[in-house]
Amino acid sequence: MKTNPGRFFEDYSVGEVIDHAIPRTLSGGERALYHALYPARHALHSSDEFARASGLLAAPFDDLITFHTVFGKSVPDISLNAVANLGYAEGRWLRPVLPGDTIRSESTVIGLRENSNGKSGVVWVRTRGMNQHGDPVLEFVRWVMVRKHRAESPAAAPIVPEVKEFVPADELIVPAGLDFSNYDFTFAGEPHRWGDYRVGERIDHVDGVTVEEAEHMLATRLWQNTAKVHFDRTQREDGKRLIYGGHVISLARALSFNGLANAQSIVALNAGAHANPCFAGDTVRAWSEVLDKAETGAPGVGALRLRLVATRHGAEPFALRDALGKYLPDVLLDLDYWALMPL
Repeated sequence: MKTNPGRFFEDYSVGEVIDHAIPRTLSGGERALYHALYPARHALHSSDEFARASGLLAAPFDDLITFHTVFGKSVPDISLNAVANLGYAEGRWLRPVLPGDTIRSESTVIGLRENSNGKSGVVWVRTRGMNQHGDPVLEFVRWVMVRKHRAESPAAAPIVPEVKEFVPADELIVPAGLDFSNYDFTFAGEPHRWGDYRVGERIDHVDGVTVEEAEHMLATRLWQNTAKVHFDRTQREDGKRLIYGGHVISLARALSFNGLANAQSIVALNAGAHANPCFAGDTVRAWSEVLDKAETGAPGVGALRLRLVATRHGAEPFALRDALGKYLPDVLLDLDYWALMPL
């Protein structure tokens, strides 16, 4: 058989290293499409001149373009037969990606656990993206629920890896040369700097975006994400196409500009959960909470640890879980990340 049905839960083994196919050279087209799909407008990723004034060679791609590209390469081998992508941890952006860079991915299987229903299981992988020189640009752990090919297939002994609750501030990688000493707050769009935020502060980002069927499928194709649940409505009993979780991440991050315009670069992904499914017709809104603050060794550069929560329209602002600790039904995303901001 020449066609590829994708891997099922029983096809993985802990310690296996998977080289993902089809490296991708990124160009200005990806940047333009990203800005067309999401209301993304952080200055460092929009303007070469702003980036050069901040010590970089040119405007790097939005950090989530790098994430989507690396993630998308892994889908045919990791989550083609996924039920759902469950979470993230230990993500670090290791160097900027610029137009002309070619990105490839590899994943190491670090954990397996069959579900009690015997029809699926959870697979943990550590995925790394590299550029054309073999330099790592991004790494993260994710875990995904994958269907079994045959329910009667024996399952390997469960191995559940331990992952860090968050990336320590002293392990954050600041892009080489980044300098916010002469940061232009007018061009950036807001006056709020690192010192203006306090731990525990919550920010309602006010704006919303209604997701359309065509745009989320275009976005998922853009990142060459081939997971069946995003395109084939017969993959779900309700007949709906599940919106790629990364699409929700990018929408929420872009919406966070209103209140966090100077949180220019994502440098770590501490944790993340797609709390409830998102479908076409949902209007996505977002709020953030400041979890921690740290200085860095780079001139004028501080780091904020932020919780970014995406919700469906109608959700109560700043509401996250019920009395039993379960995510409320209109919470779509709970993301914990570090971002760089001028001091």
